[in-house]
Amino acid sequence: MFRNLVFGLALISVVACGSKPRVQLEEGGINIKPTLQHEVIAKEVVGILENYSYKKVSPSDSLSNIVFNNLVKMIDQGKNYLLQSDIDDINKYKSNISQDMKKGDLSAPFYIFNIYSQRYLEAMEYALTQVDAKHNFDANENYTNNREKLNWFKSDNELKDQWRKRVKLDLLNLKMATADGKNEDEKHKETLRKRYNNLISQAKKTNANDAFQLIMTSFTDAIDPHTTYYNPSFAQAFNEGMSNTLEGIGARLQMENEMVTIKEIIAGGPAFKEKTLKMDDRIIAVAQGNNGEFEDIVGWRLDAAVAKIKGSKGTIVRLKILPAGQDISAQPVIVKLTREKIIMEEESAKKIVKTVKGEDGKNYRIGVINLPKFYIDFEGYRKGDPNYKSTTRDVRLILDSLRKENVDAVVLDLRNNGGGSLQEAIELTGLFIDKGPVVQVRSTNNRVDVEQDKDAGAIWTGPFGVIINRFSASASEIFAGAIQDYGRGIILGSTTYGKGTVQSAVQMSRFISPTNKLLMKAAGADKDADTPAGAPEFGQINVTIGKFYRVTGSSTQHKGVDADVTFPTQYVAEKFGESSEPAALPWDQIKGTTFGRLADLKTTTQQLQDAHMKRMEKSPEYKFLLEDIDEFNKSDSIAQISLNQEKLKKERDVNKAKNRARINKLLELHNMPLWKEGQPQPKVEFDFILDESMNVMKDYVKLVKK
Repeated sequence: MFRNLVFGLALISVVACGSKPRVQLEEGGINIKPTLQHEVIAKEVVGILENYSYKKVSPSDSLSNIVFNNLVKMIDQGKNYLLQSDIDDINKYKSNISQDMKKGDLSAPFYIFNIYSQRYLEAMEYALTQVDAKHNFDANENYTNNREKLNWFKSDNELKDQWRKRVKLDLLNLKMATADGKNEDEKHKETLRKRYNNLISQAKKTNANDAFQLIMTSFTDAIDPHTTYYNPSFAQAFNEGMSNTLEGIGARLQMENEMVTIKEIIAGGPAFKEKTLKMDDRIIAVAQGNNGEFEDIVGWRLDAAVAKIKGSKGTIVRLKILPAGQDISAQPVIVKLTREKIIMEEESAKKIVKTVKGEDGKNYRIGVINLPKFYIDFEGYRKGDPNYKSTTRDVRLILDSLRKENVDAVVLDLRNNGGGSLQEAIELTGLFIDKGPVVQVRSTNNRVDVEQDKDAGAIWTGPFGVIINRFSASASEIFAGAIQDYGRGIILGSTTYGKGTVQSAVQMSRFISPTNKLLMKAAGADKDADTPAGAPEFGQINVTIGKFYRVTGSSTQHKGVDADVTFPTQYVAEKFGESSEPAALPWDQIKGTTFGRLADLKTTTQQLQDAHMKRMEKSPEYKFLLEDIDEFNKSDSIAQISLNQEKLKKERDVNKAKNRARINKLLELHNMPLWKEGQPQPKVEFDFILDESMNVMKDYVKLVKK
């Protein structure tokens, strides 16, 4: 039943689309109104999630509270626009939003969105007046960028003071980026005028579809993190992302606290190849070509920002990046990428052979297969094409090749593999076991299907290892869990994401009655200029319809798969992974299925872990990794940025020196030339976890031979 479902850790990448402004700037503020289409779709979405989703959640006071809080957080996460009086005003809707949506009544969430939109415009207009105001860069005062943990502004004056400081910081950043001795104050002011005028212009183009998408996301996120309604434009973008090609830099982007944030690096793309971008890096400016001027994109609409970042194959884009974990006062890093057409062929399984020298002086050869995703050419499969492309077929060929090369062990690297085809997770497991159950799937009616590998015989029977990390999800977790439960191999790394649910993508047109379709067409919905050609007419819903369980009966949901030989990670469960999602389904278990365990590796894995930790006690690279993790996680406090030019410069110089020292320490550990003043920052591409995993597998080979 579930063999051909595609699932994974899905993050949408938004593309630029046409817009038809529906903002009405009337006396008393902005007044965007929902269309008949929005009202019908909202009602249907509530009904789907109440009756057909795995969770089956009915509208209630408690659900409404969550939807309300989600919506407020989405529109003003950093608490930079709304006043406490606004919150007091909209609190009256807190307990009724979901019940109203069931009736197709969107007046309350649109009212909330309009208040935010008005406050946003007021803040931008005020910021514009502060560009030419006199600022004292010698005064000792601080700016707080993200006020999420603080109270809402008590007065308009308090809000204006925040934006006075923001403009001052923007000017200060521009001044400090100027070459020494140059006075370009007027140029900096003009840069900021363009920035704020651009933000005002974009805000005035906000339309009812934008508001509706945000409102529906606040609702579906209250149900579970993987159930999502996509309006026609977003649906088209999502479906393109699941197709065979993408064009651009190869990164999926989301808006967080007014900044375009990298949420996934797509295997095979320019960002993946160059290794210059990382998860949670923020893009603050974009320039075209080698010499184009940087255009500030802070606060832009996501689709407008993406339109600047995307482009034709072969063209160059330069990005100004604030690295993950650093505040907005940090020195931006400039990254240059050549856009490409990213073909899924480049996401295919690939191999390398690593040689590790043992304590006995013998060389051990280990084949490493890197698998970025679980892929399959569904169309070719359905048509019976004998040469259709799939993960299992590619890995089978690689295993044949590695066997001919007489490797001592094989490792499958699933780090950052967010999932893909369930069928492929099952069939790939079959390459390493004889035959038997791989995963159990429980549907909305509590029926449990046991998905099996039915092909007798394993392709690789030698020592086997799987490397995982926090961003290994869905299909990766099913594969790693099955290998662990069968005792077929050693799992190395850190605990996986914990996504144990499956979604089905359904076009909303299936749920809308012919009568409502006629009414919407009469209202002009079929002529909506916001809907790209070929997009689902009324959008689509990706709804959770099932849950996965290991052959032991334990769910992968929330807990994920734990490694046998562990490595530390900066990505803690409280912030990264399914367990960080408030509305995620809980962990549970069902009855295990009958399967033939191949070996009990408990003693073996303990021996490997002990040997691994003894090496780590003497490893300078391991100590370096721990220091990096500590630096990444040490500060959870509210960041205060100095607006004193001299003080801020000293702080940045200290941070630059600290960064140079850290990179040079790593280069020194690997006997590489050091990074000297005036030289461009070198690329540092050492993979300590992979290298140590090879040592663990060498130990495993020796134990197996004994």
